[in-house]
Amino acid sequence: MNDMKYRKAKFADTETIYELIRDYAKDGIMLPRSRNTLYETLRDMIVAEDAEGRVVGVGGLHITWDSMAEIRSVAVDPEAKRQGIGSGIVKRLIQEGRELGVKTVFTLTYQPEFFSAVGFDMVSKNDLPHKVWKDCIDCPKFPDCDEIAMILRNHPSEV
Repeated sequence: MNDMKYRKAKFADTETIYELIRDYAKDGIMLPRSRNTLYETLRDMIVAEDAEGRVVGVGGLHITWDSMAEIRSVAVDPEAKRQGIGSGIVKRLIQEGRELGVKTVFTLTYQPEFFSAVGFDMVSKNDLPHKVWKDCIDCPKFPDCDEIAMILRNHPSEV
């Protein structure tokens, strides 16, 4: 994680972001994101860049409802795993949310161990407001979602 730089995503990062997410989605570890969706949500994303300027990680903070945001699409290049990049991305997204006034941070994930390690607790999907499911209608797994809902602990919550 030495010399890792975190910054907002740019248009030039889109293809790398797409490939990182696609590789995890192929393995069933994350839901896929189309290039179109990535362009539409580019402002939600931050990336981790290594010392050579290569994007090796990504994650997004998606505002879903009043004072509520979802951390989504956290992916790290397999060659750069276990260096704290994913947790570095999540911590920065949480801070960005706090600066916006977000009170509840949640995620829907297939990686509960990772999110638990960075401060999230599992909750029932029924505990989340229906408004957070608006993107789910386009998901190939809808209505049989098998992702695990988690909320950031020790963070004021309206849920």
